[in-house]
Amino acid sequence: MLFTHLADDLFRPLASPSRAFNAALLLHLHRRVMGASVEPIRKSELLAAIGDFAAGWTQAQIADDETTPVDPAERRSALYRRFTESGWLVERRERYVPVVDFDPEARLLLEELSRLDRGETRSYGGAVLDVLGSLESAVANPSDRSEALSNAAKSARTFLGHVRSLAGSMRKIEERILREEDLRAAFRLYFEDFVERHLISDYRTLHTRFNPFRFRSAIVREAGQALRDALLIRGLAEALVREGRAPDLASAERRVRVDLAEILAVFEGLDRHLEAVDDIVARLERRIASAVRYLDRPDSLGIERSAAALRAAGAAAEAPDLPAGLSLLRPPIGEAHLYTPRLRRPPIESEPLPEIRLDPAIEAFVNAKAEFRRRTTVTPDTIAAFLEVKLGQRAAIRGSEIPVADVDEFVIFQRLREIDVLFDGHLMERYALSRTDGRVSNGWLECPDFVVERRPHA
Repeated sequence: MLFTHLADDLFRPLASPSRAFNAALLLHLHRRVMGASVEPIRKSELLAAIGDFAAGWTQAQIADDETTPVDPAERRSALYRRFTESGWLVERRERYVPVVDFDPEARLLLEELSRLDRGETRSYGGAVLDVLGSLESAVANPSDRSEALSNAAKSARTFLGHVRSLAGSMRKIEERILREEDLRAAFRLYFEDFVERHLISDYRTLHTRFNPFRFRSAIVREAGQALRDALLIRGLAEALVREGRAPDLASAERRVRVDLAEILAVFEGLDRHLEAVDDIVARLERRIASAVRYLDRPDSLGIERSAAALRAAGAAAEAPDLPAGLSLLRPPIGEAHLYTPRLRRPPIESEPLPEIRLDPAIEAFVNAKAEFRRRTTVTPDTIAAFLEVKLGQRAAIRGSEIPVADVDEFVIFQRLREIDVLFDGHLMERYALSRTDGRVSNGWLECPDFVVERRPHA
């Protein structure tokens, strides 16, 4: 739970009458004063930074009650106590010098508050390429880059969450703009809050031939092929187990399939979210364009002035020298000057992907590789089965007494001398290994002799 890790009074400065100043000061300390510093900052330096920041605010904005000092030196000390007592700042001594740092849990919360303050501007192209790069890395090298698949799924989830919240943020800004009576303030809301903070940074590129979603089909294709490749899923699952990120092979395979299916679902179902974003953007652009057209107040005396100009021109002794092609009967504004709303994007025509049929020779080659990998991979189960067959009813057996019939047995036999360290010593719970005099020479291998003994409780 969140509140079991945070101080009891942590949110008190953010709920007080001076919460606007407190939040601004915390973000200032996090970004400018203590953000780039590796070591904790001295208390004297922090007090000076608090005093410099508070100098730009009024006493009414800083004070919670009448007890807040007015003197700058006393006020910065009171502000410092406000944040140490509430749990945001932690003071300690290093070599008799008082230093201050953010509380670790409070710093994590402040990171999220800072992210919200910066806004939710994201790059479509960066997000799509991040998922594609991680997915291709995992598919190309499953044994060493299995973590890249988890990163791809995490990036896809984060990007989908951003797109889902984007439409809601846009609607809130739209409601604020419509409620605003001052057009100047409405324009400020549109350009500062909507365009700079919530609109996607490369939104315009979605309507060009360089749009970042041209890579989306590659993501869908890679994820779909990986879901149908049992060997690839097995390789990724084995890497998860080997790296300690999954308890067993079955759960690891299940996790790999979930990640691939999630990536596939995100990028296949993204169109409906983008359509909602397009609708809101088009609607806001139409409203802003209409406001710009009618920004100037209508001139009620324009008709009278035009009629007076026409009467003066008709009463002139000589006909005025008018440009050729000018007609007073035709208005100077025509269809070419009218505002035309932006057309909606035509839907993308989709074609069903052709069914891919693998060559039987390729399938045979893949199966042969899988069989070769099975025969040459030594596991705790294969070693235990080999020793049980060779031991029979005996409690111990020398290496020189173990017959090696074929290559499969040789692959296991050559690893018997390492069972005390193989698989983190897992086999030592069942067998004991000791060295002995003599040598093993069986036509396959020549090495010092050894004894493998079955433990009594095994």
